Amino acid sequence: MNEDCHSMHQWFNKMKKFDFPFEEKNLPLNGIYILFEKGEYAHGTCRIVRVGTHTGNNQLISRLKQHFLKENKDRSIFRKNIGRCLLNKEKNPFLKQWELDLTTKTAKEKYAGKVDFQKQHKIEKKVSEYIQNNFNFVVFKVDEKVRRLDLESKIISTISWCEECKPSSNWLGLFSPKEKIKESGLWLVNELYKEPLSNDEMKELKKLLGI
Repeated sequence: MNEDCHSMHQWFNKMKKFDFPFEEKNLPLNGIYILFEKGEYAHGTCRIVRVGTHTGNNQLISRLKQHFLKENKDRSIFRKNIGRCLLNKEKNPFLKQWELDLTTKTAKEKYAGKVDFQKQHKIEKKVSEYIQNNFNFVVFKVDEKVRRLDLESKIISTISWCEECKPSSNWLGLFSPKEKIKESGLWLVNELYKEPLSNDEMKELKKLLGI
């Protein structure tokens, strides 16, 4: 796994990187994104810290906005995980309220009066600031949904199996209450340690990236 992970790190780091704010016109409508974080390195280059995609057709840009722009932790598990770490690092008791999922009308009614929305808004601002200042990404086009999801899963697994991809001692994710994030060094809890990319799929990915 280490060799394949090394190759992917080299390939992705050679691609055009996007910082916030990013130009939408330069992004494909469908695809997979690869996130890098300041201060994180592996394989002699910037370490991959998250891999993601989208399920709806033509929704890649919308998904990226949910992470970088839209201040709603319940629409982006990535945002929720960043917030968890920021709060846990401060030993902030608001973490219990941050964990509540207020997506549905029923949930909003259930927890009405139990959530300090002013405090939540402040944390959302901190999450946005952290993400916008510390992450950049590359993307590559994959139009077919099934193929996108399969590639995403196998790329994640390939990285998670790698023994050389370790977070720095200052990585924010080490404050996560989610053990899988701390153990993997990735802002992910799903698709870890599953089926990695095969040799043929590595060749297919390289071709897809135009390398």
